[in-house]
Amino acid sequence: MNDTTQLPPLPDRLSIDPRSKFHVAAIFEHDIGIRFNDKERLDVDEYCISEGWIKVAAGRSLDRHGRPMLIKLKGKVEAYYR
Repeated sequence: MNDTTQLPPLPDRLSIDPRSKFHVAAIFEHDIGIRFNDKERLDVDEYCISEGWIKVAAGRSLDRHGRPMLIKLKGKVEAYYR
């Protein structure tokens, strides 16, 4: 297990898309996990803890730019370092 005292604090909102203003590259140097409604999710593209939602890919659907279509799921969100 990693020593969490040297890791940067996890933000309230985080996105894996480098074009997003909520993308923090320093966070992705470490292995993070998302727990949604008390179950670990491995397919999360973006999350917001204070608003209680995650965004995940909607199947194989793509938008006009070739990126996956995302749907928002609401519930209890927890982010942590593995």
